[in-house]
Amino acid sequence: MLAPARPEPDELVPVGPGVELAIWREGGGGADDLAPFLLVHGLASNAHLWDGVAARLAAAGHQVVAVDLRGHGRSAKPEGPYDLPTVATDVSTLVSQLGWTGPAVLAGQSYGAIVVLEAANRLGADVKAVACVDGGHIDLRSRFPDWAECERLLAPPRSAGTPADVIEGWITQAHPDWPTEGLAGAMACFEVRADGAVAPWLTFERHMAVLRGLWDADTASIRRATTHPTLLITAEDGMPGKRADLEAASGQLAHADVIWMPGHHDLHAQHPDAVADALLQLA
Repeated sequence: MLAPARPEPDELVPVGPGVELAIWREGGGGADDLAPFLLVHGLASNAHLWDGVAARLAAAGHQVVAVDLRGHGRSAKPEGPYDLPTVATDVSTLVSQLGWTGPAVLAGQSYGAIVVLEAANRLGADVKAVACVDGGHIDLRSRFPDWAECERLLAPPRSAGTPADVIEGWITQAHPDWPTEGLAGAMACFEVRADGAVAPWLTFERHMAVLRGLWDADTASIRRATTHPTLLITAEDGMPGKRADLEAASGQLAHADVIWMPGHHDLHAQHPDAVADALLQLA
């Protein structure tokens, strides 16, 4: 069975009443002036999709923390709220509690990209730069005529109760070019129960609450408020309208660079070397 090398978190960090975030630490011991990294996953994902990137950043001497957002993975799963400001506050509070002595680089994938942009806006000088991995450029309100249509088209499949070996087979067949650490990270989106069946760590109801929070968010205003250097690492996957979205998003950011990378949405799992190299250049 595919499993992360360290499935249990290193720490549970309290960020609000009844809410603790699970984190995994890597690295340290490098030069004092090396920026630390916080790595944030996307919707219905988990910290272990970053394992390959985290190992490479740590090997270069950086302190690295990967986190499970509220409702996801091994973090707390309150009934709510799951709006974007609340999730970004969790992340900014976490950064403030990590004890880093210098400004950090925040990297987020997909939904996590807009989360780190908003968290960086709150943290100000405690952030050196922001990286958005195939995310941070999407405005759901411009893609769907109303919430009902967004809800209908983006609701996740109900996979709870599927045998774990079936899920593992789907993952390995869908991503034949991924390294093992990336495949294990994808499998870590699911709890494997005693009967051998899985359940997503993020329940269907909480998934929809996060999605509604993203629908409600004014993501263009978040980008316009961002003053940090921002790197958009974007998958060349042929998605319709993507280049126009990226052009608009980069124009809203004060200091933006775009890297197009061959691959699919989870670039950090698919190409950890290339993504880590881009993040090291940013740092």
